[in-house]
Amino acid sequence: MSIGGSDPALTAPIPIQPGRTSTRDIVAIFRVRNFKLLVTSIFFASIALWMTRIAVDWLVLELTGNLALVGLAVTLQFGPTLLLGAFAGVVADRFSRRAIVLLMQSVVFCGGATLAVLAILGAVELWHVYLVAAVSGVAGALEGPARSALIGQIVDAPRLRTAMSLNASAFHIGGLIGPAVSGILIGVVGSGWSIGAAALATLVSILAFSLFRSRDLSPVVRPAEGAGGVRVALRYIRSKPTILWPMVLIAFVATFGMTLPVLFTAAAGDRGFDTGSAGYGLYTSLAAVGAVAGAIASARRRSVRLRSIALLTGAYGVAILLAGVVPVYGVFLAGIVALGVLRLLFAIGAESMVQLSTNPSVRGRVMAIYLVLLMGGQAAGGVIIGWVAEVLGMTVAFVVAGGMPLLAAIVVAIILARRHQLTISVNLSDFRRVVRIVKRPRQPKSLSVPSQSSDSSTDSAP
Repeated sequence: MSIGGSDPALTAPIPIQPGRTSTRDIVAIFRVRNFKLLVTSIFFASIALWMTRIAVDWLVLELTGNLALVGLAVTLQFGPTLLLGAFAGVVADRFSRRAIVLLMQSVVFCGGATLAVLAILGAVELWHVYLVAAVSGVAGALEGPARSALIGQIVDAPRLRTAMSLNASAFHIGGLIGPAVSGILIGVVGSGWSIGAAALATLVSILAFSLFRSRDLSPVVRPAEGAGGVRVALRYIRSKPTILWPMVLIAFVATFGMTLPVLFTAAAGDRGFDTGSAGYGLYTSLAAVGAVAGAIASARRRSVRLRSIALLTGAYGVAILLAGVVPVYGVFLAGIVALGVLRLLFAIGAESMVQLSTNPSVRGRVMAIYLVLLMGGQAAGGVIIGWVAEVLGMTVAFVVAGGMPLLAAIVVAIILARRHQLTISVNLSDFRRVVRIVKRPRQPKSLSVPSQSSDSSTDSAP
C-alpha cells in the first residue's frame, strides 16, 4: 500500500455522482438489501442510544441527587472512545466488521436489559449503573469504526456519500424520537421501563444486522501481520490533504462547535433566555429538525471539495456567533435550525471525503482516529464551553464556540488558497454566483529572472 501523496489525482475533487441525486437514485439505493437493513439498524440503535442516555442520567439523579455524579456516568459512556478508539480501528481492519457490530450490540443489549430489570425491581445501585455505562462505552468504542467502515462495503464509491446522508437522516430522526419517548416513559412508568424499551430497540437493531448477506459485502484486503497499526494510519493521514484537513477542521468543530447541549443549557438558564427545561427541549428539537434537513440536502450534492468543507466550517461558526450575539429570541431559534443544517452538511462532507480518500485496507484505522477526534473533541469541549458559560456568561460561550471553528476555517482556507493559487472573484452582475473562488491570474514572467520548472507533485485544486 502506497503511503505517498504525489499523484495529483489523489487530491482532486471527488465526484460522487454524475449528476444531482434524484428521488429515483434514493429509491434505487434502498433496493440494496444490506443498505436497507443498515438504515433500519441505525434508526433503532439511535432511538436506543438517546433513550438510554436520558434514562440513565435520570436514574443516577434519582439515586444520588448529585449532578456531578450524573456527569461521571456520561464520562464512562464516552471515555472508552478516547482510550480505545485507535485500537478499535486496528480491530475493524483485521476482523469482520459485521461480526464486531453484532457482538458489541449484543453486549449493549445484555447490559441494558440487566439494568432495566434491576431498576424495575427496585434493586439497582449506583455501581450497577456505572458498570453498565462503562461496558456500554467500551462496546460503543469498538463498534463505531467497524460500523463506519462497513458502509463502504455495502455501496460503491459513487453512492457512498448519498448512503451516509441517508444514514445520518435515520440517526437524527431517531434522535428526535428517542428523547421524547424516554421522557414520556420516565414520567409515566419510571426510568427502568425506559431503559428496558431502549434494550428492545437495540434488539431490533441486532436483528437487522443478523439478516445481512455477507456474500453481498465488498471484500476488504486485510493488512498482513506486522504490517503496522495506528502509526501506518497516521502516516497515511499526513500524506493526503483530503484526509488531513477535514480531520483538522473536525477537531475544532467537535471541540468548540459541537457543544450544543451546553450552549442550549446556558440559553435556557436564567442568565440566557430563561426558558427552562421546555426551552431546552425546544432547542434540541429544532437542531435535530435542521440536522435532518441538512442530511437530506447533502444527499443531493454533486461533489465534495476541500474548499467547500472549509467554507461550511466557517458558515457554521458564523451561525453560532449570530445565534448567541443577536439578542432577539426569534433570531436565536432560526439560528438553531441553521446550526443543524450546516452541522450535518459539514459533518457528512468531511466524513465522505475521509472515507472516499482512504484505501479500504486502512479505512477502519483512519475512521477510528476520526471518531477519536470527534468524540474526544466533544468531551473536552463540553468542559471548556461549560466553564466559559458559567464564568463569563452565555454570550461569551457562543462567541468562543463559533469563533474557534471560524478561525480554523479561515486559516485552512488561506493555506489551500496559497497552495493552489486561488483567489476570490466578485461579480455583482450574476446574482447566482456573486462570490466565487477561482484560479489567480498568472503573472507575466520577468525576462531578467530565469524560469523555474514547476513541482510535478503539486496537488490539484481542492
